[in-house]
Amino acid sequence: MAAFTLAHLSDPHLSPMPRPKLRDLAGKRALGYLNWARNRHKYHRRDVLDALVSDMQSQGPDHIAVTGDLVNLALEAEFAPARAWLESVGAPDRVTIIPGNHDAYVRVTAHRFGEVLGHYLDGDDAHPAGATFPYLRRRGPLALISVSSAVPTPPLMATGWLGRAQLDALDRILEQLRSEQAFRVLLIHHPLRSNARAKRLTDSSKLRALLKQHGVEMVLHGHDHVHSTIWIEGPNGSIPAICVPSASALKHGRYPAAAYNLFSIERDGEAWRCEQIVRGIDDDLRVQQLQRTRVI
Repeated sequence: MAAFTLAHLSDPHLSPMPRPKLRDLAGKRALGYLNWARNRHKYHRRDVLDALVSDMQSQGPDHIAVTGDLVNLALEAEFAPARAWLESVGAPDRVTIIPGNHDAYVRVTAHRFGEVLGHYLDGDDAHPAGATFPYLRRRGPLALISVSSAVPTPPLMATGWLGRAQLDALDRILEQLRSEQAFRVLLIHHPLRSNARAKRLTDSSKLRALLKQHGVEMVLHGHDHVHSTIWIEGPNGSIPAICVPSASALKHGRYPAAAYNLFSIERDGEAWRCEQIVRGIDDDLRVQQLQRTRVI
């Protein structure tokens, strides 16, 4: 059987951002817009994102995971362009997405991500009432488990939270999957460990306890805008938790240029084999292979 390929990109922060109305710029959005206008618009560029996605599509992945932050301030006018961009990436059955903190930036539009993006958030047993988390998708040998850590937060905070209901439901899903021969991938926006108090997952210790009990093969996340792999404790060894830079970013400061991960996953006897290829963009908007390594 041929290996299954899973592409992972994150934090596209779609630009250009629609010009907000004055009434939209209250509270947290005012600070966020000021930051975008002064700095972030210089580094998050649509031509970078388009070049990266074009290269990813040329690799012919079997499935694509996008781990949040499609928009910037969760303005109402940002969600329709986000839907159009997703449709250019792939159909809902080939692209799995989760929200990031910017997709739920303020309480008044926190629900719009799920409403507008619709079937991109459907699990295999999609509920007619709309997106619920966690949700499970089986694709080839993969069991993709999506959770949402996206919650509105006060100004200058970018923390995430799963909450008891999601954790309880995740417990049930992971228990169910233990009896299946599936390569389990947990998708979450926030990292499972962070030294930045204002950007952390506040109930990460509870999530890590679940993973220590049940296990998954891999965790994919965004939020930090960097290349990273950390290892967390599982029931039968360490689990890789892998981050990728923003998919629209130029290199700036400590943040690398846009990149995506491509995972080749196959059964190897009684175990799994997973190889990671990192492809990233250079100053001339050309995408090249940066790294190739065996993760599992």
